[in-house]
Amino acid sequence: VQLQASGGGSVQAGGSLKLSCAASGLTFSNYRMGWFRQAPGKEREFVAHISQNGGTTGYSDSVKGRFTISRHNAKNIVYLQMNNLGPEDTAVYYCGATRIILSGVRIPSNYHYWGQGTQVTVSS
Repeated sequence: VQLQASGGGSVQAGGSLKLSCAASGLTFSNYRMGWFRQAPGKEREFVAHISQNGGTTGYSDSVKGRFTISRHNAKNIVYLQMNNLGPEDTAVYYCGATRIILSGVRIPSNYHYWGQGTQVTVSS
């Protein structure tokens, strides 16, 4: 199984980025997907999740209204559109795959597979 995250970069505050996570080696449509982020010296924190068919999504309070998660099952890709970025969004962003039920999707240890991470840096 491989999850390949991409799309990170450096932007100024107020800017946008779109992250992608391409999955292989698994039946993508069977997995709930999530995005997490980890800033230096901090624990990995939940950002967003999306159900297997894309019908259910959830966001952390810190990104709600600014970030949008989506998926394309035919292409085995999950996306994270990030708008109105701020310095507080600076972190390494990771995608994860899980078959956990909805109640556990915000907990990193419930994810079975992880991508390698992509750096997002937002300057003020």
